[in-house]
Amino acid sequence: RKSKDNPYGLIPGETPYPDWEGPSAEQCEQVYRVLADIHADVPSLPPETIPAPSLEVAGCGEVPSVLDGLIRTVLSGSVTFEAADKMLQALVKKFGILEEGVGKGSVNWNKVRTASYGELFEQLKDGGLGRIKSKHIQAILNMVYEENMERRAAFLEEKKTGVETDIAGASDKTEGQKNLEILKTDQEILSLDHMHGMTKDEAMRHLVRYPGVGVKTAACVTLFSLQKPCFAVDTHVYRMSKWLRWVPEKTNEDNTFHHLEVRCPDHLKYGLHQLFIRHGKTCHRCNDKSFTGTKAWNKTICPLEDLLDRYTKKE
Repeated sequence: RKSKDNPYGLIPGETPYPDWEGPSAEQCEQVYRVLADIHADVPSLPPETIPAPSLEVAGCGEVPSVLDGLIRTVLSGSVTFEAADKMLQALVKKFGILEEGVGKGSVNWNKVRTASYGELFEQLKDGGLGRIKSKHIQAILNMVYEENMERRAAFLEEKKTGVETDIAGASDKTEGQKNLEILKTDQEILSLDHMHGMTKDEAMRHLVRYPGVGVKTAACVTLFSLQKPCFAVDTHVYRMSKWLRWVPEKTNEDNTFHHLEVRCPDHLKYGLHQLFIRHGKTCHRCNDKSFTGTKAWNKTICPLEDLLDRYTKKE
């Protein structure tokens, strides 16, 4: 299934485990209700208005600008939250922020694009994986720049000829929206906001084309930046899904994503993602560093105890 245009073998609407029984919609609802009750402060639905970007916290990509969300998620990959925040703060200090538009208040990504590799690496080197992140981020930004220029040319040609362009999402845009895209490109404001016009599956296929963007990163951007129901699988979601027997023992994060995308009801994907992360971090028995049989283990009461098989835990 993997190809140049589909490097991660995305299989929308299909599960790699069609004969695996779990999870049913009812099982997903049950786990959601239990966790939502114990972690009542965790948001179960996407915000109606995405909050303004933080200049200090990289976060999960839940910011107004899709490009901003993508780069923040790339920064956060395979490093601690503290390290990702440190890298973001360094980028803000070095390259400044946009003063207007959808990306207002966050990093001027075009300045990052046009900087030298060395300049970018200097800002990221203390956060971990600085070399590869610098390479990937600049490659992504250059690809986005080329896409923006291509879209600008298509819209200008449409104006000239009166023939509607077939570029992605154009048919759903008003004349004013097309003019805004042209204006943003002329002002050197990089943008992926046209992805809002894509379906979830189109967005996933588009995102994994970028260097350093795998299934997890693409799913997070789709869930948080594009606000489309997508069951992003991080290490906590992966661990909890295995212990709930929602996926086979011999699986991986990407296949877990494909399976849960099909089996979990859309309205629960955002909430369960957030709840699994919170519970996986805060429940002593369900975090990834605890051992069975200790005092702390014996004192902990997990609300999912009867549903879990923590077969990977050691004494």
